[in-house]
Amino acid sequence: MAEPLSPSDVLKTTRDGATLVVEINGGPRQEFGETVARAMETLVAEVDQDPDIRAVVFTSAHPARFISHADVQWLQEGGVRFKERLAAGASAPPPDPDAFGLDRLHGLFLKMNSANAVFIAALQGPALGLGAEFSWACDLRVMADADAFIGQPEVLLAIMPGGGGTQRLTRLIGPHRSLMAILDGKPFTPQQALELGAVDAVTPRDQVIGKALNLAARFATRHKASIGAIKRSVYFGGSLPLQEAVQLEAREFLGLDMSPEGQKRMLAYLADTSTHGDLPLYVGDGYQQALETGST
Repeated sequence: MAEPLSPSDVLKTTRDGATLVVEINGGPRQEFGETVARAMETLVAEVDQDPDIRAVVFTSAHPARFISHADVQWLQEGGVRFKERLAAGASAPPPDPDAFGLDRLHGLFLKMNSANAVFIAALQGPALGLGAEFSWACDLRVMADADAFIGQPEVLLAIMPGGGGTQRLTRLIGPHRSLMAILDGKPFTPQQALELGAVDAVTPRDQVIGKALNLAARFATRHKASIGAIKRSVYFGGSLPLQEAVQLEAREFLGLDMSPEGQKRMLAYLADTSTHGDLPLYVGDGYQQALETGST
């Protein structure tokens, strides 16, 4: 459905070194609708290809919410259109190639999971439904310690999560805890979310963005291609049988091992080993310096 915002209005971006800060404007109710999804699709593709962006922090334009939930009318109308196509059977006209349905939404979140950048959700307020699913699709989540909650309330509307919530939340906190939370529809408090592993940090509301930026700055020192390879190996390999998973890892490893940057750093490491007479990570505070700079 048409939203009151144009695509150019929904995402406001600023740069902080190698981090892109993205403020999401989902309208007065801060909903995740089709216009937000389309703008996000473009942004993720651009981030993945930009060699100078290695981390993204998502914030909200709303004074009290991160993302309320999906635009329910978008979901409802999508269900009606799908039902009509099923009823029409073979006589149904071809689907609109530009339609933004579930497959395309899943593709957006999977692209985030495979992209060469770290995505961080700065949850200064509640995130429900598709807002939670978008947060689960990010790599890290920082949450305010008060006036914030996160969860999947879809069962209360006689539906269920459709943006990957049953899968990503399960991978974060385990099948039984995920099942109970989604069946009940009650969101996690900040403390519950932290204890379960659904978020990575809880901090006072006025420090959420600062904490997210600090995390982004750390991960932004990591090699961009390595970020993407590691994410793909973990997200996609983690659900494969072991034999297939290690093959996926091997393909990603060899791509980096043969790359100019990988070769350069390994040769430099060997040269430093000869100079110091020991492995650089074991010389003085070499390991700590490498962690801080992202390179040995």
